[in-house]
Amino acid sequence: MTQTPSSTRSVKVPGPDHPISIVRQPRRVLVKLAGKIIADTRDALTLSEASYAPVHYIPRKDVDMTLLQRSEHATYCPYKGECAYYSMPSGGERSTDAAWTYESPFDAVAIIKDHIAFYPDRVDSIDVLD
Repeated sequence: MTQTPSSTRSVKVPGPDHPISIVRQPRRVLVKLAGKIIADTRDALTLSEASYAPVHYIPRKDVDMTLLQRSEHATYCPYKGECAYYSMPSGGERSTDAAWTYESPFDAVAIIKDHIAFYPDRVDSIDVLD
């Protein structure tokens, strides 16, 4: 991926053409990989963006960060900002860059700071429990 200098990157604000909503998830969210609980929280945020599937952002305090390894992979979202990634060695190749975070998100989505999200196909399960 070619990195564009941050000074030339566009910043967009969510609106009718590209809505983003973030709500507190009232139920427990549990993420598992290779027989281990990676994350367990009752404080997840569910972000719904445009036509994408909703994503659960889990507070770092509820993620076992010892099971994650910071990756060199990075992306940019004009609505959320710079995105950093984590891999999970216990999941093998499929769990490369399996989790992501916005460490300094734009103001419109500032609430997701200090939260991590997981790709459903790179972990064993993301369960929303009663």
